[in-house]
Amino acid sequence: MDRLSRDDVLQIMHGLRSLMEEKRDYLVEIDGVMGDGDLGLTMSKAFISADEEIQGGGEEDIGKIFMKAGMTMARSAPSTMGTLVATGFMRGGKALSGKQEIDAADLADFFQAFVQGLMDRGKAKPGDKTIIDSLHPAAEALAAEKEGGLKKALAAALAAAEAGLEATKEMIAQHGRVAYYKEQSLGKVDPGATVGVYIIQGFARAVL
Repeated sequence: MDRLSRDDVLQIMHGLRSLMEEKRDYLVEIDGVMGDGDLGLTMSKAFISADEEIQGGGEEDIGKIFMKAGMTMARSAPSTMGTLVATGFMRGGKALSGKQEIDAADLADFFQAFVQGLMDRGKAKPGDKTIIDSLHPAAEALAAEKEGGLKKALAAALAAAEAGLEATKEMIAQHGRVAYYKEQSLGKVDPGATVGVYIIQGFARAVL
C-alpha cells in the first residue's frame, strides 16, 4: 500500500477508537499514579465522538476529515489532553487540505504539523515528559523514511515512538499535575507519551 484513501483514513480513525477503548483502563491506571486518573476516559470519549462524527459522511477531503475529527474531540473531551490531541488533528488536517489520497510524505507533513500544534498549544518541548516525547521522534522518523513508502515509514515511526516512550522514564515531568512530583516521576513512563504511541500504532496497523 503506497497511498491511503479517504476510506483508509476513516478505517484508521475507527481503529483508533477501538484502540483507545481497549487501552482505557490501562491509561486510567498509569495516569492515576500521579495524575487525575481520567486519561483513559478522556481519550476513549474523544475518539468515540470523533469516529461517530466522521463515519458515514460524504466528505472526500482527507484534511477536512481530520479537522472535523479534531473539532469534535475539542467539544466532547475539553480536558488538557483532549484539547491537545484535538489541536494536533486540526493542525495536521490543515496540512492535508484538499487531499483525497495521501502518501508517506503527506503523512510526514501531517505529523509534523500535529506535533507543532501540540508544542504551540501546550508550550512543551521534547524532553519535558509529555506526549511530544513519543510523537516528535515518530514525526522525525516519518520525514526521514518518507521516500521508502508508507510501510517502511510507519514502521520506523512506531519504533521511534516506542523508544521515545521508554525514554520518558529518565525524564522529570515539567507540565501538568505530575510536574508537582518532580523527581518522583523518574522511572515511570509518561501517560501522554503512551497515548502518542497508540496514535502512531493506529496508523501503522493500517499498513503493517
